[in-house]
Amino acid sequence: MRKYTGLIILGTLLLYLMSVALPPVLPVPTILAWLVCLLSWQTLGRSATRQTLVLLSIGAAALLFAAVHGVFLGWRQILAVNLPLLAMFVAVAFLTLTNRGVEDPDLPHGSKAVVTTAIGTHLLGAVINLSVLFVFGDRLQKSGTLTKEQMIILARSFCAAAWWSPFFIATGVALTYAPGMLWQETLIPGAVMSGIAIAYSLLEVCCVRKKEFSGYPIKIESLTIPLFLAAVVILTHHLRRDISVLHLICVVSPLGAVLFMRGRPRMATLHDFIVNRISSVSSQFTLFLAAGVFSTGIKSIIHVYPALFSLAGASFTPVVFALVLGTMILIGIMGVHPIVSIAIVSPLLLPLHPDQSQLGFLFLSSWAISTGSSPLSGVGLALVSRYHASPRTIIQSNWHYALAMWAVASTMNIVFY
Repeated sequence: MRKYTGLIILGTLLLYLMSVALPPVLPVPTILAWLVCLLSWQTLGRSATRQTLVLLSIGAAALLFAAVHGVFLGWRQILAVNLPLLAMFVAVAFLTLTNRGVEDPDLPHGSKAVVTTAIGTHLLGAVINLSVLFVFGDRLQKSGTLTKEQMIILARSFCAAAWWSPFFIATGVALTYAPGMLWQETLIPGAVMSGIAIAYSLLEVCCVRKKEFSGYPIKIESLTIPLFLAAVVILTHHLRRDISVLHLICVVSPLGAVLFMRGRPRMATLHDFIVNRISSVSSQFTLFLAAGVFSTGIKSIIHVYPALFSLAGASFTPVVFALVLGTMILIGIMGVHPIVSIAIVSPLLLPLHPDQSQLGFLFLSSWAISTGSSPLSGVGLALVSRYHASPRTIIQSNWHYALAMWAVASTMNIVFY
């Protein structure tokens, strides 16, 4: 059964899209998503297993307690609340098919190499996601390691795309947990934040550290595909506001990947991807479904004790924004996945009736800053496991960046919202 995991994952995406038009179909992709978890359980890493068990245990206990007290939010909320995010994750995974297979043998050096590597990582990563980190990292590493400066540029430039890219899973999470969020209202402040984050990193590497930097040999044609796909999503959403950005990405990503895929013959490459490579997202299925159970459990407890969790009389002020963002960044650096902190914060802040786009900006900021600064995030773990980075070095290199970006994001909140 495990050899069919890739097909089951693809079926989850296709049947979820079908359920958008035919809601009675929803239980089928939900069952398939949980089946992926069962089939991939033995392949999960220790950290992912531990975090998943903690989320499921706390969530199940909260749901049972709430049910005893007469509160039950429904099986759809419990089992399928994060299914749209998983569909988006599967769709975006197809974009790895657009990666270039062969690059120039020589690496550029100097300040220009820092700039081109940062921009290339950011724009390519905004569309093809985490795979670009491995493409760039494998090209830049020497004896299996990266310099501190290379790690800073790669991690921060990649994670900064979470502020604005519609292809980043962070956007899907924000749209889910800030249900009235309008993506076009977070696009400009998000783009400004990503620009500031990259500029901060460039100044640090070029003007403060001043170490020799070997960069990635980026070419203009390498940026054509991600810019084209991003433009399609932005233009389509502008013309058809009734179409969810998340659903749009679920359709555009696979179609764009097939259209621009590098491998030949196309059918053989696509078959190999579905059967052998797409199963790499199975760990995300486990974490996101567990986070959904946890989130629904928290919501149920709030329904049981509304007065205890009530922030009546409070409002979503800039001070509250800054305090919540700082807390989310801190626990993210400590290793708690951003979706977990977002799942906790969302039901607490929604009763304050905040501007939903402002709430979405909060979630995007916490995601971008914490994942770019922590050795325990997906990006951090990739640097530690694949390029032998020291967790202590990652924290020492990024604590001031996290603090600065927290201050800038808190200021942007005042300026834009």
